[in-house]
Amino acid sequence: MTGNSSSAEDVLQDAFILAFKNLQQLKEPSQFGGWLKRIVVNECIKQSKQNWQWQDWEDRHDQIPDDQEEEWWKLVNIEMVYQQIKALPDGCRQIFNLYVFEDYAHKEIATLLAISESTSKSQYHRAKQLLKEKITKQIALNG
Repeated sequence: MTGNSSSAEDVLQDAFILAFKNLQQLKEPSQFGGWLKRIVVNECIKQSKQNWQWQDWEDRHDQIPDDQEEEWWKLVNIEMVYQQIKALPDGCRQIFNLYVFEDYAHKEIATLLAISESTSKSQYHRAKQLLKEKITKQIALNG
């Protein structure tokens, strides 16, 4: 979510410190993994709010409804997808990760990041468009 390993290490360290300071708040020890994951995600969001600003991307004609989109990304090498996700612009990458990998709804993302729900949706669609373009280009160049 941070875009580089140095920032990710800082966020992870801050998250562990926060978790250990608040360990007494954990009511059920078996839920430690999920509890810690939530702290890490929240620390990533906190760090991103401090380091960059959102730019709206409102180009509705490029948006494809989720139920009509082909799942092109399932047909390519996962390492290539991972590298291209890391290369996305900050806003697109963070929303893509929260929506796809962390299973947050756009309404939740908007609340967490203090943005509008439509900004979350447009950034997500922009991320998908950029990924498709970059991966298609990579496949054309490298096979």
